[in-house]
Amino acid sequence: MNKPHSVSANPVLPLAAAALAASALFNRVASARAERRYPPVGRVVDVDGVAVHVLERGSGDPVVLLHGSGSLIQDFMTSGLVDRLAASRRVIVFDRPGYGYTERPRGSAWTPERQAALLVAACARIGVERPIVLGHSWGTLVALAWALDHPGDVAKLVLGSGYFFPTLRADALPTAIAGMPVVGDLIAHTIAPLQTRLTGPAGNRMIFSPADPTKNFLNDMPFGLMLRPQQLRVTAADSGQMPAAAARLAKRHRALTLPVTILWGEGDKLVNQADQSARLLRELPQASGMEIAGGGHMIHHVRPDIVADAVLAPGRRASS
Repeated sequence: MNKPHSVSANPVLPLAAAALAASALFNRVASARAERRYPPVGRVVDVDGVAVHVLERGSGDPVVLLHGSGSLIQDFMTSGLVDRLAASRRVIVFDRPGYGYTERPRGSAWTPERQAALLVAACARIGVERPIVLGHSWGTLVALAWALDHPGDVAKLVLGSGYFFPTLRADALPTAIAGMPVVGDLIAHTIAPLQTRLTGPAGNRMIFSPADPTKNFLNDMPFGLMLRPQQLRVTAADSGQMPAAAARLAKRHRALTLPVTILWGEGDKLVNQADQSARLLRELPQASGMEIAGGGHMIHHVRPDIVADAVLAPGRRASS
């Protein structure tokens, strides 16, 4: 008579555990190697006990650049936008909380409102007053929160390839799970970096499509930093909260009275911009904007000249 196999006799479980341990070790070593290869490009300042990584270039009236989900300061450097703007402005680029070399303490949700509050305090810390604030992709939510919660601290908003109204998203549940404590940490330290290494090239083609990824982006972006477990977990957490954050901020759009410029790329494969940027442009009477032909999602890489001109152009305020 055959005896039932015990759980401990099942070879799959120890093999799976060994595989997870090996992947966690590989990811830890890869993260350390990436940090040696790509040290901070700016300076790290203490803001209310949180380390914030900031890059500054140029002089003149200030412009703050806020990157999207999964990215970091170098996104704007490799696009050429920093150099273009620094020719006539003081350019300030932050790693948002949890990305690059900016900390993201645990304990409460890092909503766009909370991220904006930290970066407003960071600007005060380094002597920046009433900047133009440009947000790209997820960064547009932080830019909006900045203007809504701190209206006296923004001269103008520039919103690129943004997400402003809640939608049903197929990735909402998986990303929410991946961003959770414990479970999300396990995924981020084992499976996620390896999966992203495999899917990354296809993902880069998608976010640039219908354009091609630029050579500067492919050659100079610090992908190793972006693949660190802690950043992948933060990326998942931000992606999971995006619809709720957009719904919350959308109720307040009409409170905006400052100049707003809205830019988006034709053929954006990541966000349906007809339902997002074009809709917001119709909603805000003081806003100006345009669709960039063939721009896709990464408009600051594909047409940095148009984005820079939009930042520097004077805007109109809403009538009282």
